[in-house]
Amino acid sequence: MRHDSPCPYCDTAELRRDAFVLENELCLLSIKPSETGALEGAGIIIPKAHRPTVFDLTPQEWVATQELLLQAKAHLDAMLAPDGYNAGWNVGEVGGQHVMHAHFHVMPRFQDEPRAGQGIRSHLKDAGNRRRS
Repeated sequence: MRHDSPCPYCDTAELRRDAFVLENELCLLSIKPSETGALEGAGIIIPKAHRPTVFDLTPQEWVATQELLLQAKAHLDAMLAPDGYNAGWNVGEVGGQHVMHAHFHVMPRFQDEPRAGQGIRSHLKDAGNRRRS
């Protein structure tokens, strides 16, 4: 993403459009309908104020994020009954962050997925991901 482009996550109306939304004073959870290749029920929690990375969140935004994460889990457990979850932040372009507005990924995971069991740490254990000297 170009850094001089308008931030798509600052457009909360777009995040709400055609999405399941939970929100509190400081943060918003958006779960858009599944697209081809996307995990069903996957969503993001974003601070309403523009914060480039997780390291820029205020203590209050951390609390607000956790509140929405717990509400999201309750909703997804009731609606989809996932077998597990991946949840986390990407930080910086090298870390996989493509929109420079902090966003916390919430991804329900299912036993019948082709990549079931491949979580965040799969990148840590992949010898092909070692740095080149």
